[in-house]
Amino acid sequence: MTTPKDYKSSGVDIKVEEKSISALVSVIKETLQFRKGKIGAAIGDIGSFSGFIEFGDYALSLATDGVGSKVLVAQKLKKYDTVGIDVIAMNVNDVICNGAAPIAFVDYIALEKTSEYILGEIAKGLLEGAKQSDMPIVGGETATLPDIIKGDGEGFDLAGTCLGVVKKDKIISGKEIVPGDVVIGIASSGVHSNGLTLARKALGEEDYPELLIPTRIYVKQILDLIDNVKVKGMAHITGGGLLNLKRLKKGTGFELELPEPPVIFKKIMNTGVEIEEMYRTFNMGTGFMVIVSKKEKDKALELLNKYYPSCVIGKIIGEDIIKAHIKGLDKSFTL
Repeated sequence: MTTPKDYKSSGVDIKVEEKSISALVSVIKETLQFRKGKIGAAIGDIGSFSGFIEFGDYALSLATDGVGSKVLVAQKLKKYDTVGIDVIAMNVNDVICNGAAPIAFVDYIALEKTSEYILGEIAKGLLEGAKQSDMPIVGGETATLPDIIKGDGEGFDLAGTCLGVVKKDKIISGKEIVPGDVVIGIASSGVHSNGLTLARKALGEEDYPELLIPTRIYVKQILDLIDNVKVKGMAHITGGGLLNLKRLKKGTGFELELPEPPVIFKKIMNTGVEIEEMYRTFNMGTGFMVIVSKKEKDKALELLNKYYPSCVIGKIIGEDIIKAHIKGLDKSFTL
């Protein structure tokens, strides 16, 4: 089998996906007019890390996501007790990007064959993810779909939806970001739950245990930060890599001095994947980014480093571009 050199050749074409999503969003946007002037009306537009609904003095935030082809890694290793952490992480990390606190979660598990063991193991991860997020799981749904879900009797898919809440005047929208502001990066726990289609095919099965390391949950760290520091913008670095930064404020650019990526990413790169493709696909060791003013930088770093390793990785610039230099590899590129 030929080793894929990019996400497209592994089976995922980001450009086609973007066009397809645009077609979907262009229709869905019409629903934003529903309930205008009523409690529960939509706030803002589609395309941020989560959506907002007005609720009196508060805004309710909604995010939904799954764990992608990480389920295939779990199947291969016959280890199902961590993917529940991933599904919660992928959702709560999106909800906190706009300053909302996750307050409830529901899950959806589709199975090839009903399995008390697999459901019990997935539940262990869901419990751990809920503990790390300080958030209850209030419901969920299971479905047995043998004609759709495949995997030698152990096939499954896992997704969920998170509800968050924030006072309307406390929403962090990115609108206040200006050139000269500081970008702080928070370390990831590994590949997380994005780019697994490429990672699985580029690496050997001996690396699968590392691919199964759960996605880091940043909830307590970020909620502590926004209670004590003026935060201007935040980004969960998931599928699309650094391109997630472009969601923050239209016309804003970034000049980044990024840390040397962890070994697992170097292994993927060493199979022939270009560095630009790596940073368009993976988190490359930085799972979350925070934008603050220079004045707030030291206070933010002191607080963030009480939880996970965090450091200044760049600044905001005026031109709409992402310039990156990678320490240790001494490589530069522009996105």
